Amino acid sequence: MTMKARWQPPVLFLLIAGLFWLLADSADVRGAVIEGLRLCATSIIPALFPFLVLSSLLISLGFGEWVAQPLSGLMTMFRMDGCAASALILGLVGGYPVGARTTAELYRERLLSRDEAERLLTFSNNSNPAFLISVLGVGVFHSVRTGVWLWLIHVLSALLTGLLLGRRESVARKKRSAIPRPAFRSVRLPDALVGAVQSGLSAQLSICAFVVFFYVLALPLRRLSGLPGTTAVGILELFSATPRLTCDRAGFLLAAGLSGWGGLSVLCQTMAVLSGSGLSARNCFWGKAVQGILSVLLALALSGYVLP
Repeated sequence: MTMKARWQPPVLFLLIAGLFWLLADSADVRGAVIEGLRLCATSIIPALFPFLVLSSLLISLGFGEWVAQPLSGLMTMFRMDGCAASALILGLVGGYPVGARTTAELYRERLLSRDEAERLLTFSNNSNPAFLISVLGVGVFHSVRTGVWLWLIHVLSALLTGLLLGRRESVARKKRSAIPRPAFRSVRLPDALVGAVQSGLSAQLSICAFVVFFYVLALPLRRLSGLPGTTAVGILELFSATPRLTCDRAGFLLAAGLSGWGGLSVLCQTMAVLSGSGLSARNCFWGKAVQGILSVLLALALSGYVLP
């Protein structure tokens, strides 16, 4: 029996069970969809859409080549070309999944080899400081200082993940010099802007679709109480877990770990923005898993100093 044949019956069974659940719990499901759409309209689209457009526009206008030289020393630590820094920077500023999308853009523009791009995916896809400082720091822990520390932990865990996973070069690295590199481009701004807005809109629709879908999937888990319930919700969908975090040491550790992990919803959003690029999201999955663990360890070491 092939792998597909072995997995097909249980998957079909789960999907049928899911359909019955949607019908039996239709009122709550409808409410979850409305909440998810409201979350997209009030938080995700205003925060993310400008960054999706801007990141695409920057890469089209040559931002990758522009930062390559001054930041080449930083990216040498990860055995990558300096232009990879643009994905790392935009990912840390713009949030999920801007870093992954910028990495895919660099690969499409032939500024990175496939090996470099897939290694970059292990640590370039990160949460933005606004979420960590404002939503978690101020909203959950009532402290800007705590939010800043969560952001610092997030950045440090991303860099450590890059050092652990992003330095593993494959045979493709040896063929790097054979890849033709485009010269610094001079693209017409109107054409680049139109393309960036269209591309950003397409990516934003995919992201919102996954957010709403996983917001519904997290509905049964949100009925679980305590730390296990919050952890289960956060593993699936990060935004749904935020209101459940407690203002204590356990909540601080969980906030750091879940932010580093991002959630299965973010991984699916990442797969959506990588679609058609030829890049695998496997490295991104392992990178987020390692970053989540490192974030918890760093938060554990610092919690006595950060929390009152």
